[in-house]
Amino acid sequence: MDLNLAALRSAPRADDPYPYAVVPGFLSPASLAEAARDFPKIDMVGLFPPEELSYGPGFARLLELMQGEDLRHAVEQKFGVDLTGRPTMVTVRACARPRDGRIHRDSSFKLVTLLLYLNEDWQSDGGRLRVLRSGDDIENYAAEVPPEGGLLFAFQCTDKAWHGHKSFTGARRYIMMNYAIDGEARRRELSRHRFSAKVKKMKRLFGLGRVADAA
Repeated sequence: MDLNLAALRSAPRADDPYPYAVVPGFLSPASLAEAARDFPKIDMVGLFPPEELSYGPGFARLLELMQGEDLRHAVEQKFGVDLTGRPTMVTVRACARPRDGRIHRDSSFKLVTLLLYLNEDWQSDGGRLRVLRSGDDIENYAAEVPPEGGLLFAFQCTDKAWHGHKSFTGARRYIMMNYAIDGEARRRELSRHRFSAKVKKMKRLFGLGRVADAA
């Protein structure tokens, strides 16, 4: 298992409408296969903290590498930011429903967001992340990013960092990692995600919240 940090360093950074980079091949085919094999079994929508999930050693190693100092330094160089002492926050998503992908900006406590996709080749027109020029038009975009396996999308969380995707239902797997402003903001947000994950698991016991096409 390894991260292709050279691909991140060499990927061009775009600054219109906000700083972002698209990095195909951030995971090698072998590393992608290992991560996909050990990916947690989730058939519910939403973001889940890793500690609320069960997964294999390959996925665990990927989480460890994502939070490592080598990646932190590469992200600092790419975006010209100092992330010293900034805590990481990791969440995992496995599937989408029609209302997901609505236009939004990431929360203000996030400095940089990394999305590492763990899907196969992406054929659907829906579910492709769009780098948007405004917060009110999904068709007004600067770039469209297919969530294909091993691709990393990284962006700086500015007040112009609008993004979203057209409707899609089914498996759409990724790791989201954020560099947060401080530990208190991280703890507060993770607490919210943990509570939400427990509620989702409870609902699933009663047959609610499952995405049938997630497998």
